[in-house]
Amino acid sequence: MAMKKIRSYKILYAVVAVFFLLMAAQPAHARDFNNKLQNRPYADMRKWHLGFSVGMYTADMRLAHNGFITETGAQWRIEQPDYQPGFAVTGLFNLRLNNYFSVRLSPGMLFGSYDFTMKDINNPEADTQRQNLKTTYVILPIDVKFSAQRYRNSRPYMSAGVMPAFDVAKKRSDFLKFKTSDVYLSVALGCDFYLPYFKLIPELKFCFGLTDLLVKDRPDLTDDPAKLVMTQSLSRATSKMIVFSLYFE
Repeated sequence: MAMKKIRSYKILYAVVAVFFLLMAAQPAHARDFNNKLQNRPYADMRKWHLGFSVGMYTADMRLAHNGFITETGAQWRIEQPDYQPGFAVTGLFNLRLNNYFSVRLSPGMLFGSYDFTMKDINNPEADTQRQNLKTTYVILPIDVKFSAQRYRNSRPYMSAGVMPAFDVAKKRSDFLKFKTSDVYLSVALGCDFYLPYFKLIPELKFCFGLTDLLVKDRPDLTDDPAKLVMTQSLSRATSKMIVFSLYFE
């Protein structure tokens, strides 16, 4: 399982590497003109900006086990052995407060999935159960953005905020069931790159869910106790995400 996790993170590592390369790079034309030429020199003086973003993300469901043992002596361990990358697309409304601070609203959607494996740790010969959970989140992030001084055609920033999320994907009865809404606290690092006709903004955001997402009341599984024991084996489930986005503003 550990090797699967390592392989699944290779894509994310590559994205993070590209992000820091972009943060470190300086546009060639700025170097050529020795800081005399700036693209869109008055762009940050506007009261508000519109834009959009595309990107990818990966999500982790943190599962807290309670040590439940069934009457037959089974003790189930539920894990997320692999993290599937998802797709993200959002809009952007940026409201300037002053030279350094702004408020950003970036509603959008996240398309992804969770993979779970369930194993009876007291019986190594028992079959491993699996569940794939598709998710389609509608998100409404609100962030306060703090930007450093502009240097040539780049301007690094950091932001923090909250992100309500609503899963609108159709669910079916299965081993585990999760609530359809959550609230995340988020922090992000990014950099504005001023190109001749628009700003390109790579951003890396870390999101931490505050809600216990596990649905413990499962009347739909009353007639299927073999599935109900999975829910009974958990006390809590919380989510966290890493989102890499390219904004065009």
